[in-house]
Amino acid sequence: MSDERGEENRVTVDESAATREAPQPLPHFTRAGTGTPTLLLHGWGASSDLFAGTMRGLGDGFDLIAPDFPGFGATEAPPVAWGVGEYVDWTLALMDWLGVERANIIGHSFGGRVAIKLAALHPERVAKLVLTDAAGIRPKRDWRYHVRVRTFKLMRRLAQARYTPQLLREWAGAQVARQGSPDYKAASGTVRGSFVRVVNEDLRAYLPRIAAPTLLIWGDRDEETPLADGQLMERLIPDAGLVVFEGAGHYAYIEEAGRFSVIVKTFFQG
Repeated sequence: MSDERGEENRVTVDESAATREAPQPLPHFTRAGTGTPTLLLHGWGASSDLFAGTMRGLGDGFDLIAPDFPGFGATEAPPVAWGVGEYVDWTLALMDWLGVERANIIGHSFGGRVAIKLAALHPERVAKLVLTDAAGIRPKRDWRYHVRVRTFKLMRRLAQARYTPQLLREWAGAQVARQGSPDYKAASGTVRGSFVRVVNEDLRAYLPRIAAPTLLIWGDRDEETPLADGQLMERLIPDAGLVVFEGAGHYAYIEEAGRFSVIVKTFFQG
């Protein structure tokens, strides 16, 4: 998407931004429309491209800004492993660079993590908040989980140690390759380290600190961030309402793009 100000160039922005310090890594983003500033924050392993339908659906009345987080899309990876806090700081730096004092925020999955912490710690920067199939609630883990984690770490050490016999090293490497989540295995370098930091942070303590009116939109068949997470967020966020898309999964905002856009637009316009 494009407009007369931004096109789809994530580096060239309005002239006033030249006097402000750009966030690092330098952001790759799509900006379109005029009106109320609205950030669209994507999920882990995705990019701003997945918000193309949402941006078309919201239409006029909004200054829509969809960045690629560092390590995804066309934005370079962070220099070291980041946690949610560093991604929040980067997002705030992006807002400052673009001259956005206050914005609506739509956050999906990992983007929801960033939006939750940003809204809780910097309430003056968030007008209204939409969390769709948002992450941030760490699931309860039984003894089986901890056994798997310890086994994985042992296999990884064996696979990497110089003193491990070749056959044992190859076997351990094969065990490591079979374990781990798809997101973990798909990541590398600082992004893999960031994944470990991000998924181990439970954000439920931040939810009661969110002052912005909040709309939660969830797919009832979401297996990555189950509906129970959305219901918990609704209870803990002071001013929140939950809309459930029956039959939709983790990408409810794409599966029912038209319905999603109508509901969000109505919510933002009040």
